[in-house]
Amino acid sequence: MMTSVDTDLMRVLADPLRLRIVTLLARETLCTTHLVAETGARQTNLSNHLRVLREAGVVDTEPCGRFTYYRLRPECLTQLAGQFAELAESARTAADTKRACP
Repeated sequence: MMTSVDTDLMRVLADPLRLRIVTLLARETLCTTHLVAETGARQTNLSNHLRVLREAGVVDTEPCGRFTYYRLRPECLTQLAGQFAELAESARTAADTKRACP
């Protein structure tokens, strides 16, 4: 059965800086200070992107003293990958299906 891809999540991950953040968090849990150093983004800009990722369920936060650490939620990406895999399988199955023109 064909599925649709979560377009809200795709919009969230379509931003280059957010995708960079997700890529960095796939390797390790980082605080905002680390992410600023790694991306070169301003702290306020980075915080806004992290809020979007958090609200979309892509990252979790962990307070640690005066710092906040961010951790990637891999199940979110696994779900998205599964949706793409189902879509690809649907395309394979329908490769020879052609609708006649009216």
